[in-house]
Amino acid sequence: METWVLITVAAAFLQNVRSAMQKHLKGRMGTTGATFVRFGFGVPFALLYMALLAVVLARPMPVPDARFFAWAVVGGIAQIAATFLLVHLFSFRNFAVGTAYSRTEPAQAALFALVFLGEKASAGTLVAIAISVAGVMVISVARSVVSVRSLFLSVFTRTAGIGLLSGTCFGISAVAYRSASLALAPSLPAPDYMIQASYTLVFVIVLQTLLMLGWLVMRERGELARIASAWRPALLVGFVGATASFGWFMAMTLQQAAVVKALAQVEMLFTFASAVLVFKERVNRLEIAGCTLIVIGVLALLMT
Repeated sequence: METWVLITVAAAFLQNVRSAMQKHLKGRMGTTGATFVRFGFGVPFALLYMALLAVVLARPMPVPDARFFAWAVVGGIAQIAATFLLVHLFSFRNFAVGTAYSRTEPAQAALFALVFLGEKASAGTLVAIAISVAGVMVISVARSVVSVRSLFLSVFTRTAGIGLLSGTCFGISAVAYRSASLALAPSLPAPDYMIQASYTLVFVIVLQTLLMLGWLVMRERGELARIASAWRPALLVGFVGATASFGWFMAMTLQQAAVVKALAQVEMLFTFASAVLVFKERVNRLEIAGCTLIVIGVLALLMT
């Protein structure tokens, strides 16, 4: 099995763990604080990973150029915007529709990669992406009053628009991160996906931390005290989050962002499994159908 596949599955599992931890933290702080923890407390671990590569393993460090900084800044800001839009969806009663549309990220990433990078995907890959995206969308509405038919008819509603925009920002960030990481390769003696991914992660996560810290100081200063009081679980969230992000960045350095994000839909299977096995929740037919589509899409992706 290829390296990027193993890294992506591991990163998807860790992201599922991180999301569960962040939901726990939301009981102790607001949405912005719980979002900041993902970045701010991940900085030490991102720096540690890069130090291990550069100092312990003596990997040569890249020399960033203007192209790297441009793509990294675009990716970092797009990811923050995507996260805020996704969180904003939960303030709507029919948020399931918007959440489902936000899951179109892999398909949108494929489009942006074609437009901005000229990366083409095979017909088989596009079909696999479409199948996995459909599966995730079905699961997203499986426990709401929304039907699969009404989901596709609601494309012009406000929640669908916010969801699509969230997916757009996630897709842009994925393509931007891959572009930033690849931009470092010419400055190295030989391409090194680990150091390229690590360097990109450090720059992006520090940028995101500073931007969000500035927002908290100016607009939500009370969150800082709540974050500080929960530093121990927050540190664990930072560790898992940074490790997952390192995995994403490595995978997207090795493979097209759209393909990585399509395989990353297995995160929904992990979420589904934990809901059934740990929380003993019942499943319905739509959820089973959605999981089946994801599995089919992932298998088709690996075969192509």
